[in-house]
Amino acid sequence: MNGPLTKKLQVGWFTFTCCEDSTIVFTEVLNDYWQEWRKRIDFVHARILQAKNTEGALDVAFVEGAISSEEQKKRLEKIRGQATWLVAVGACAVVGMPSAQRNQFDEKTKQEIGFILERFHHLDHVLSVKEVVKVDAELPGCPMDPKQFVAVVNKALQHFAIAS
Repeated sequence: MNGPLTKKLQVGWFTFTCCEDSTIVFTEVLNDYWQEWRKRIDFVHARILQAKNTEGALDVAFVEGAISSEEQKKRLEKIRGQATWLVAVGACAVVGMPSAQRNQFDEKTKQEIGFILERFHHLDHVLSVKEVVKVDAELPGCPMDPKQFVAVVNKALQHFAIAS
């Protein structure tokens, strides 16, 4: 836990069904902002950054990717319950596409892939994040726009009164 004089923004980065291009952009943004943000942000869950991640209360959860299984749905609901703000990141999270392309498959194609969906316990339809939980902000694009990401982080720092 942070002491009273070292309050930091508690942030998590979570990835579901997608190509993880926004995760790559996130790590690239850190090249420019790490020195500033490390004093103000505690990345408590970000598998791309660290091996040891914790679960629990978050100020902001960034969620990349569409939801394609019941297990992912439950995990997203848990994340939403732990986060004050939830930000959908990238096209798959915001609108479900391109991960949700199979939602428009014809019946023949759906039958052909049925065994895969069953084997991996996939939902009949791929869902965007907002189809499962309340979303407080969206960063569209494939990948997300780095300037918009920085703006959301800065807005969160201001909203949660994290001193510079």
